[in-house]
Amino acid sequence: MRTTPNIHIENREIEGERLELTDREAIYWLGPNITLRHCTVVLGVGGRQLVPMWGRFIDCTITAKREIVNEWFTSMRFEGCRFTGRFSGVGFGQRAGVDMWWEHGGIENCDFSEARLDECSFHGCDMRTIRLPKWPCFTIVDPIRHGRELMSVPWPGDFTPVFLEGEHRDREDTAAVTIYAPAEAKRSGATLEEFKAAVERFDFIVR
Repeated sequence: MRTTPNIHIENREIEGERLELTDREAIYWLGPNITLRHCTVVLGVGGRQLVPMWGRFIDCTITAKREIVNEWFTSMRFEGCRFTGRFSGVGFGQRAGVDMWWEHGGIENCDFSEARLDECSFHGCDMRTIRLPKWPCFTIVDPIRHGRELMSVPWPGDFTPVFLEGEHRDREDTAAVTIYAPAEAKRSGATLEEFKAAVERFDFIVR
């Protein structure tokens, strides 16, 4: 019976290297206590095969070789990094008091302009330092603060731009949420044209 390899990247500083996390038979542990500078990190696994603990990524390129789904990178700190590839249901930034090692999380001066983000959230960060993907992605900035305005108008299909109450209420530290419009149109039973017209109503939605 084959034993699943556990690959630990921990307690070290790495500079200028290419790290390929692509073995689908392995489990990759990122951290604790890692610092990567000017590295290229290729993510070819997700789910239980990728375990982000805590560390810093400085001036790195993070490439999703396969779609990264439902991961929380909110105990990692990203500074000056560039992201490419597809990310769905992924969280970035810092969720104070929520995640183990939350105090190590954060994101600033990062570039997502060449990434595809869908239902991805940013927490506890300054979105003015983040380059976001353009349409057909759209980003609702500071959804809680703009909640009443967002909910005062109809939206295509059954899309809800923000949850202001109940168990699914958006966290106060949610700085932004990015949606991939073609995927949301399919989920909501609407058209891409309807979504484009809807998001163009608000100057705080980046598109």
